[in-house]
Amino acid sequence: MTKNEKCRTVRASAAALLLAMLVSGCSETAEQTSGGEEEVSIPMVLIVDSSTGIKNEEELITEFNRIYDGKWQADVQWIMETEEEYRQNLKRQNVTDTLPAVITDLRMLPAFYYMMIQDGRIEELTEYINEDEEWTTMIEPAVLESCSEEDGSIYLGPISTAAFSCSGMFWNEELFAQAGIEKFPETWEEFWECCEQLSACGITPLALHTEGTAWAPMLIATAEAASTEEGAAFMNEFYPDTYQNESGLRIAQTLQKLFRYTTEDALYMDFDVSYDNFFSGQAAMIPNGYWMMDQIPEEWQDKVRFSPFPENKMVSSPETFGWAIVSGYSDEVKEGAAALLKLRTQLNMEQREELFAKDPEEMIPAERDYIAAYKNGPQLVPNYQVKWNSILQEKTLGEILPDLAQGKMTPEEFTAREDESIAQFMEEQ
Repeated sequence: MTKNEKCRTVRASAAALLLAMLVSGCSETAEQTSGGEEEVSIPMVLIVDSSTGIKNEEELITEFNRIYDGKWQADVQWIMETEEEYRQNLKRQNVTDTLPAVITDLRMLPAFYYMMIQDGRIEELTEYINEDEEWTTMIEPAVLESCSEEDGSIYLGPISTAAFSCSGMFWNEELFAQAGIEKFPETWEEFWECCEQLSACGITPLALHTEGTAWAPMLIATAEAASTEEGAAFMNEFYPDTYQNESGLRIAQTLQKLFRYTTEDALYMDFDVSYDNFFSGQAAMIPNGYWMMDQIPEEWQDKVRFSPFPENKMVSSPETFGWAIVSGYSDEVKEGAAALLKLRTQLNMEQREELFAKDPEEMIPAERDYIAAYKNGPQLVPNYQVKWNSILQEKTLGEILPDLAQGKMTPEEFTAREDESIAQFMEEQ
């Protein structure tokens, strides 16, 4: 999403600006407080959401700076750019040694994440978390497990709960009603019938795109692949050796079929176009996660609903929400950064408690739907973005998915090109 591909993105040429700001603003600094003590600055970069103008994690930053005023301060550079641009900038900043003290989205770049561990570029947080009983008890076991390596080491400061990390389908209740569809399909067979019925009524079923990591169509295709035991196992594989197997072909075939039911401008476009198509009424469904609740325009809140993917499946990888601490900073900065990560866990826990205790009548319909879906114990399918190699996601998919969608490439050829990305990725390691 990747965390959020997860949110509506914009085409912003902010990369150069970001680097300039980081070079000048992300060096370790401290200010004299009125008491003569030094207030330690914790440099960070966070994104401004283009669809709402909301600064991501602003509540966390405000609360942290209030609690630790005079001791630590989170010094944030707010950047309006896509998540993909942010992630690519992390790689540049690592090379130029201009990384901020706290970085997000690192687990959306699996190879880069493990390189950062091997190179000692990010701090191991195992002792911070395991020796702090208060912190540990805030974290759901499944979340802590997702942020832990096989040897038990932890490099990602986790959120508290998986309750906000799941993706499913947002759908337009009015358009469904126009097509005579009363509820979201519960099986994949019913899903395809739903697409046909919408199309027969002159309604475009799906808002999709091919650019970025093809977040929207890949969510649907990977959730569908997990319908079989083999497919579920395949989605749990880290860096699959090949896509030229039953599950890989199934995903390719589903992708090709999905693009029969989308808008004419879906090719060579990113998620922002999909978002606009859905919230202008040009498409009846769009896949995304809980984080899109804040991006539902007020005039659309009564007509947008949420459902798990068919067969009660949701895509979730809580580790993609983990934040890391860069090792090159002083102990004072890293200690403050750890305090920030703990506070983030706490606020996430409180957010879950508040949400689940909230009167359903005070919620928008999609939020009520989401909570009911989460409490219903869906099958959680891992996010492909934390499982597959970066060349496939960031380059190959954008090149080959339009051809697959247009029938210029067969599913067999598509999976062969995916395998080429594996070979290229291994050569570069």
